[in-house]
Amino acid sequence: MSLFKRYVDVQPVESGEGKPQAPAKTNEYIQMESKLQNYLLEELKKKQFDRDEETKKIRELGKAFIDKEGERLTFEEKKSLLGTVEDELLGYGPITPLLEDPMISEIMVNGPFDIYYEHQGKIVRSDSSFRDDSHVERVIERIVSPLGRRIDESSPMVDARLPDGSRVNAVIPPLSLKGPSLTIRKFSATPFQIYDLIDYNTLSSEMAEFLSMCVKSRLNIFISGGTGSGKTSSLNVLSSFIPNDERIVTIEDAAELQLSQDHIVALEARPSNIEGSGAITIRDLVRNALRMRPDRIVVGEVRGAEALDMLQAMNTGHDGSLSSGHANSPRDMLSRLETMVLMAGFDLPLRAIREQIANALDLIVHQVRLKDGTRKMVKVTEVLGMEGDTIVLQDLFVFKEGGRNSKGKIEGRFVSTGVRPGIAEVLEQNEFTLPSSWFKEEW
Repeated sequence: MSLFKRYVDVQPVESGEGKPQAPAKTNEYIQMESKLQNYLLEELKKKQFDRDEETKKIRELGKAFIDKEGERLTFEEKKSLLGTVEDELLGYGPITPLLEDPMISEIMVNGPFDIYYEHQGKIVRSDSSFRDDSHVERVIERIVSPLGRRIDESSPMVDARLPDGSRVNAVIPPLSLKGPSLTIRKFSATPFQIYDLIDYNTLSSEMAEFLSMCVKSRLNIFISGGTGSGKTSSLNVLSSFIPNDERIVTIEDAAELQLSQDHIVALEARPSNIEGSGAITIRDLVRNALRMRPDRIVVGEVRGAEALDMLQAMNTGHDGSLSSGHANSPRDMLSRLETMVLMAGFDLPLRAIREQIANALDLIVHQVRLKDGTRKMVKVTEVLGMEGDTIVLQDLFVFKEGGRNSKGKIEGRFVSTGVRPGIAEVLEQNEFTLPSSWFKEEW
């Protein structure tokens, strides 16, 4: 029986209908909100409080103030008002409830009045809004200031992260024409495990066990896919198969990986300072990682010239490396890697680049976000080497898409192409056995 077999029949959770709407804001409500916020700010200045005391004080003082001043407000308005001001003083304004909702994976602010969020793969418009552009900019400032980042007219774009690891991108005018734009990619407080991906029908139990064998056998694996296809989550899950006694160096633009092993060195790139100097790139970190005696190198995402150094590492004894990149298919990923290697500035022959790629990579796992919002590993593809000037690829597992069910979800199944992988010998040398039932042809 497969190690993961007992999870294969679990069905993915269906998408919800969005959050309940809050009461519409009247002029009296808006004026009361401003008065309450100013009152609480003055009261909190009188004494230093820790986080819990501050929350308790805001609720006590706020309730007393609303009971006294908000006689004409309904019960729902009073409750909403206190929550709104608490979010403003302790959190990130109107997007705080969205950040706290575990079912929401992404928040998109397009100016002060348009807030959208992704709820289980579907984009929904929120009934919440900011007051004006300056309100959005204050929230952005609250996010980036503790991290030593800045955003203003001279530097109108910033990448940052929240204390819980959520990734933040902000763009303000003059680059953003509709007002300040804010995009937050949330990550689960509890990292996904392989069982979760099987539960969500992202891959089959056979694929999960096969990939587990490949990681433990120190094969070099690359995850490709589009934006929001789940590459980082899958990379995190595959990294969890690395044995606990190995030294892992992770390299990222913004720290997102959450590995559970003991011996981890996490490196994060640094942007330039206000004078335009001091930047540390992913490529600098990959080079430095080679001097840190790593057993495994995990690069969060390859975007540029660091591709050359990553391939060099894979070809010089750093087996078992993992990384991800944007592409529309495994073949497109190879073309993008060629382009990124050329970005390093070396005039290398195309055949030499392709030989580097073919020798470095063993597997490409391609992930897609389907039209119904679900995420699937649609291909597990083996890199077989060179034939003439072409890199030869062979699909091992694919997702065969069917129709839609009564709930609008895309149905399909994961199947084998019937080809026994060339890496089977490597897996057997590492004492893994590939069941022949995994590779029955189903075409």
